[in-house]
Amino acid sequence: MTLNYLHIIGNLSFGLTALSFLMRDILLLRIFATLSCLLGVAYNYFIPVGPLWLVIFWLSIFALINLVRIFMLIFENRGIKFSEEEQELYDTVFKNFAPIEFMKLIRLAEWRVSSKDEYLAVKDEALDSLKLIYNGDAVVERDSREIARLYDGRFVGELSYLKGKGNATASVRTLRTTRYLSWQKEDLRKLLKRNPTMDVAMNTLFQNDIINKLAHTGDDV
Repeated sequence: MTLNYLHIIGNLSFGLTALSFLMRDILLLRIFATLSCLLGVAYNYFIPVGPLWLVIFWLSIFALINLVRIFMLIFENRGIKFSEEEQELYDTVFKNFAPIEFMKLIRLAEWRVSSKDEYLAVKDEALDSLKLIYNGDAVVERDSREIARLYDGRFVGELSYLKGKGNATASVRTLRTTRYLSWQKEDLRKLLKRNPTMDVAMNTLFQNDIINKLAHTGDDV
């Protein structure tokens, strides 16, 4: 094999490793990591100073581990079925989660319905749950002033969740009958602590939600 082809294979192997780090979907991450390892095996076998058997051995082990996890993930995902509402949430808000991860998250939540003018959060009062509006409208208020509107797919209480403690930074009042999901914060923290990839994906959702709110209000809600 010529050096030109070897250079391409070597760079592609490292490129796929770098690309795998960008994958939020754990299945895609493992697929790219496996391809990277296999190309690395080829590179270290055909390199002029090779074969480098120590490198080939460990790359093969890494590839095998990832292949086993890929088949396990595929098997786990095949048995998962979502309701119509759950599927809609997965396709929109939680699309960066693996199906098995989303199932764990949604099973931990409670579906609730609030009437018009009910408060989902009250400024300076303790907020022990994280909420996600599924269908409805709410207004964010501070000092009797409206600072934002919340619609489907928006979180309530993510700032106090990220801080780990503290009261609500603003009041959130529903404008009509609103259906939402509610997670007890401590239960959610325990789940995410056991599942690091879910923790990363959830924090990304929070960051995007906060950025969207700030873009519409110019204030911290």
